[in-house]
Amino acid sequence: MNKIIGLVVAVVFSAGVHAGDVAKGQAKTAVCAGCHMADGNSAIPNYPKLAGQGEKYLIKQMHDFKSKKRDNATMYPMVANLSDQDIEDIAAYFSSQKIQHMAVDDQYIQIAEKLYRSGDSDRDIPACMACHGAHGIGIATAGYPAIGGQNPQYTMAALKAFRSGERANDSNEIMRDVVAKMSDKQITALAYYLAGLH
Repeated sequence: MNKIIGLVVAVVFSAGVHAGDVAKGQAKTAVCAGCHMADGNSAIPNYPKLAGQGEKYLIKQMHDFKSKKRDNATMYPMVANLSDQDIEDIAAYFSSQKIQHMAVDDQYIQIAEKLYRSGDSDRDIPACMACHGAHGIGIATAGYPAIGGQNPQYTMAALKAFRSGERANDSNEIMRDVVAKMSDKQITALAYYLAGLH
């Protein structure tokens, strides 16, 4: 928990300014639209919504795909030839879009709301909102992603990838440490809960 708090404080005070151009970014996203849709609200359950996501987070993910730090056979060819400016422009465009939320079944709310807001002391899991905010909008200056409104299937896959270590591009292993303690039932409930969080 101290690791999380310390990292939040450090990155909030070291936030940089990005020079992405929204209009130029929109013009560069034609290929992205095939999976993520023109406005970043992917209708394909296994692909993430990019609309409203923080620029810093999007920039990091594209650079991680490009360097293969985040190994993904689908994304690598999409970003391999992008310049740093292309990446900043694309991030600026998707960040400027509004995410679409969905309705959430009560069964998921009952399990996940406490986990999200207060954590699970029995499993030593901190509250998700410590890094992702009360409404799931993340902490853009820290590069912590917006997760409210995200496709539940994508969220489940991402959390399980962190838990297995298949995805390892999280700062200071924060996500890997947290998700390692989560049950499949908690992951599923949280993923569906987040789809409607705003």
